[in-house]
Amino acid sequence: MDSKKMDIVMDVKVSVTVQLGTAELPMKEVVELSPGAQIQLKQNAKDPVSLLVNGKLIAHGEVVVIDDRFGLKITEIVDSAS
Repeated sequence: MDSKKMDIVMDVKVSVTVQLGTAELPMKEVVELSPGAQIQLKQNAKDPVSLLVNGKLIAHGEVVVIDDRFGLKITEIVDSAS
């Protein structure tokens, strides 16, 4: 693909999501959630988090703090064959 065509695509906005973890809860517990409630995730605290672009897993990484904001330090790019 030539450079001019790539320039067009590079400005397209995509949805980027960092997934910290997941949990399965019965609906009864979901409707009873309130401020201060805690949900235990399936992942361990030391497990890498997932980076998804438009819902597709792209990479794994570690949560970091950058100037009082959360960020992601990428530690592994996922093989496109996965």
